[in-house]
Amino acid sequence: MNRVRVSPTGLVCLVAAYLALTGNLRFFRGVVEAFPPGEDNLGFVLSTGLVLTSVFALLLLPFNQRLLRKPVLVVTLMVTAVLAAFMDTYGVAIDADMVRNVFETDREEAAGLLSTPLVLRVLLLGALPAWLVLRIHHAPVSLRRHLTASAVLALCASLIIIASWLSYGSHYASLVRQHRPLRYYTNPTYPLYAMVKYLRQRQAGHAAHTDLLRTIAQDAQIPTSDTEHELVIVIVGETARADHFSLNGYERRTNPRLETIDNLVSFDDVASCATATARSVPCMFAQEDRTSFDPDRSKNTENALDILARTGVEVLWRDNNSGSKGVADRVAYEDFSTPKRNPLCNPECRDEGMLQDLQDFIDVQTGDAIIVLHQMGSHGPEYDRRYPDPFRVFTPVCARADLSACEPETIRNAYDNTILYTDHFIAEAIALLQRNTQRFETALLYVSDHGESLGEHGIYLHGLPYAFAPEAQTHVAAMIWVEDAFDVAPASIRENQDRPLTHASVFHTLLDLFEIESASLNPGLSLLRRAAGRSARAQ
Repeated sequence: MNRVRVSPTGLVCLVAAYLALTGNLRFFRGVVEAFPPGEDNLGFVLSTGLVLTSVFALLLLPFNQRLLRKPVLVVTLMVTAVLAAFMDTYGVAIDADMVRNVFETDREEAAGLLSTPLVLRVLLLGALPAWLVLRIHHAPVSLRRHLTASAVLALCASLIIIASWLSYGSHYASLVRQHRPLRYYTNPTYPLYAMVKYLRQRQAGHAAHTDLLRTIAQDAQIPTSDTEHELVIVIVGETARADHFSLNGYERRTNPRLETIDNLVSFDDVASCATATARSVPCMFAQEDRTSFDPDRSKNTENALDILARTGVEVLWRDNNSGSKGVADRVAYEDFSTPKRNPLCNPECRDEGMLQDLQDFIDVQTGDAIIVLHQMGSHGPEYDRRYPDPFRVFTPVCARADLSACEPETIRNAYDNTILYTDHFIAEAIALLQRNTQRFETALLYVSDHGESLGEHGIYLHGLPYAFAPEAQTHVAAMIWVEDAFDVAPASIRENQDRPLTHASVFHTLLDLFEIESASLNPGLSLLRRAAGRSARAQ
């Protein structure tokens, strides 16, 4: 086959136009929704395509050199195709936190996002044009003609941008000021900006770090009057929406076991720290709230578990997800995400496996102890893999990774089955604690890391920038259970049930559960309302 002859500058123009047309469907869909095509808006909508093409051409021009041109164009086409496939399939946006998620995810989690239609789209819209670029042959052009053509392209692209702004200035002003979230969908420019921002944040975080661990709550101590030993289980939930728990009024009975357990209080107005695990989990255990939390700085800063360990509490973290995100770096950690340790893998390793042999750990404890169980929970998009067959109660279910190809009700059914299994898992953990009330004051705290979009408004999964993330991704399930002899009455805890809460309460509640005395403990942020004096058992 003869190679097609295209001038170098012409190739840049073609690729820029192709990127705008095929890589920005999500952006154009948002523009059309915000500015419905009509007498006043049609020209503006069309101009956004010209502006994007012009911007891409200007960004590609510096690489319009013999050794750089084709490699840069091929990589850009492939990356844009991959990003567009994920944005269009799941409705996600690529910001700095999403880039962090990409770097911190594991292979199995990443593989779960892949589907045949998504791969085929990348091959058709990314690999095929990349191959065509490699096949193109450039006609010989003198350096002077090449520089002249590049200058003309730069001038034309700049004039198009200026003319569009002058012609539709009020529309562009509205787009920038009132529809700011749309900028997250300009592909590949915003993801490139997000990557640079993420790398700068990491560099700044590393520059601020020292080899020494930054300690907090140095005055923390367990009072000598606390002669009883506490045993607390903390379950870090995954992708669990508060509005899909029947404990919170959901019409489906997704919590049949927890509904029968006394002393359990569910909080139905809890906001997450972020919309993705990589940021939410470390923030959950940090002293800072969402607005002041820095995920890079947190790696060298003590968290609630470090404080508890320093005061003499035995700490164990068991993980059936993608790791503790740095929270358990300095405490005992066990990985239950593979059959090497988890006895319940069929083939997915089940959350229940983290309860196996846990009694052996409890039996050797002679003081306070906290056990953290990090669930796989309701992690998408393959919800149907997240629970054993006995929990396939709501049917039919979506059993595909490409959720947009499923009927909304089948997605909801599969997701609700994951909540049903989480209900069982939490109930089993409480049953374990109930078997140890003769030796310990026992309690359980459950908090999900973030929520999940199930196709509402064409959005799936999680990870949207917090500023415009739907409530489905930030409104999380949370609950606490305490035994009868615990020195905090459920009736007192229920005083917090209806007030707005956030992940910031986790840090202070954990210290409060172990009766830690410290100036860093803010009782107003704790979920507890302690009775005066010693525990009921001590009295």
